[in-house]
Amino acid sequence: MSAPTPAGPDPEGPGLQPPDFGRPSPALLARADRGYARFLAHTNQAPDTDGPDDTARNQ
Repeated sequence: MSAPTPAGPDPEGPGLQPPDFGRPSPALLARADRGYARFLAHTNQAPDTDGPDDTARNQ
């Protein structure tokens, strides 16, 4: 059997989700910025050409 249909509108209140549900927190944005900066720094570096694993290139 189904539940009865409420007679009025939904009651106002906090409900089950926090008020800022779906909005990233400042701490999460700062962490993402740091990770993206690390990614950019890693991809913009010149390749290491004088490392010990370059024996195939130097022959």
